Amino acid sequence: MEERKVRVLIIGSGPAGYTAGIYASRANLNPLIYEGMQPGGQLTQTTEIENFPGYPAGIQGPEMMMQLREQAQRFGAEIESKTIAQVDFSKRPFKCVDDEGGVVYADTVIVSTGASAKYLGLPDEEKYQGMGVSACATCDGFFYRKKNVAVVGGGDTACEEALYLSTLAKKVYLIVRKNYLRASEVMQKRVREKENIEILFNCNTLGLFGEDGVEGAKIIENKGEENEQVFDIEIDGFFLAIGHHPNTEIFKGQLEMDAEGYIITNAPTTHTNVEGVFAAGDCADPIYRQAVSAAGTGCRAALDAERFLMEH
Repeated sequence: MEERKVRVLIIGSGPAGYTAGIYASRANLNPLIYEGMQPGGQLTQTTEIENFPGYPAGIQGPEMMMQLREQAQRFGAEIESKTIAQVDFSKRPFKCVDDEGGVVYADTVIVSTGASAKYLGLPDEEKYQGMGVSACATCDGFFYRKKNVAVVGGGDTACEEALYLSTLAKKVYLIVRKNYLRASEVMQKRVREKENIEILFNCNTLGLFGEDGVEGAKIIENKGEENEQVFDIEIDGFFLAIGHHPNTEIFKGQLEMDAEGYIITNAPTTHTNVEGVFAAGDCADPIYRQAVSAAGTGCRAALDAERFLMEH
């Protein structure tokens, strides 16, 4: 069993993890980054990114993540394409075990494991990933100007996504599983008042169809009832808004989290309830979930780790 000792261990990649690696490397902390099961994070499943500063012509998600990765390596970050499977934050140095049995003892740990969007589980969601299927209206809505789109969900997030898309798209279908919206009264009112939003109550998505991308969705209304019916809607974009779940399972019982599993930090810092452990990116952000905000917290986490090491 391989054992090693590092000053800074970064668990997870993406904009937060790689940015933390850049800053920690420039501070001569020789960070070790464990990229995890999805090196580069959620953005590796995104096609064009147009809202990250510094890319006026836009950039492909995988390409941007590769550039961030190379930048971290350029300054000396060591990267392992493995996953941390177990942690012990009860004492310093912290003991972390990877999926191959290797042990890392770290003076500080930056958690940047991100969050994953919840999907319906349809095969078509994977088939059309990046070709009309998205879990972020803020990221991808721009590509659907004057087109028809659908949003799945009935809570505040779904209503917010539908309202945002309604300012860009020609028409927005809001596909709601129940016969009512779970969103707040204010959000419900706004959605109902928007002329180009049509709410499809008691509806579930059976599948998507299209040649080179999403061209429509097959919907079932009143499933299992006498008045059940199946129909198609013509759409170019299919947005999931049924929530996210943070990738924080291995930290349960060790780091303080909210009811959804997002790591709680001592804002405005990235300090967790364990001294020497910091959290950055979507795993600690149930609100914004944007690449640029994740990168910002990665910077802050590295600076917090550097100051912690200087003081200890």
